[in-house]
Amino acid sequence: MSSYQAPRSPRDEIDGMLYFPRLCDKIRIHSEGKLDKDYIENLGGGMDLWTCQFLGVDYNELRVKVLSGLSDEAALTWAKENGTPRDENELAWWNQYMQTRGFRDDMADRLAFRKEEANWGDRDDIVTFFDFIDVDENRIE
Repeated sequence: MSSYQAPRSPRDEIDGMLYFPRLCDKIRIHSEGKLDKDYIENLGGGMDLWTCQFLGVDYNELRVKVLSGLSDEAALTWAKENGTPRDENELAWWNQYMQTRGFRDDMADRLAFRKEEANWGDRDDIVTFFDFIDVDENRIE
């Protein structure tokens, strides 16, 4: 039996910010050796990187803070205090950007490829990467 553990949904949010709980979860699960190998190559890249860039913090510095025992809330507070200040309009933009990645944007071809690779090319309900991730991790059937 695999010791693999799926990270939280990208739709989970903390203090109004999508994806951040998943980022923290992936860091913790990886440190416990329970993150599937398919995720390891992209740790700190992709949506992890975009999230850190939006917050204005270095992924490795955030990783150290999370692994020191900070809760998701405390890690986000640290990021806000040490990164780029963002107002609620920027956060609203960010959330919209993240939850629609893959829908008629520069990542649409990549999403189509991933759907075909997973034999889900006929799944019209998978229109964003958030959808893909939640189906792939069995949160949506």
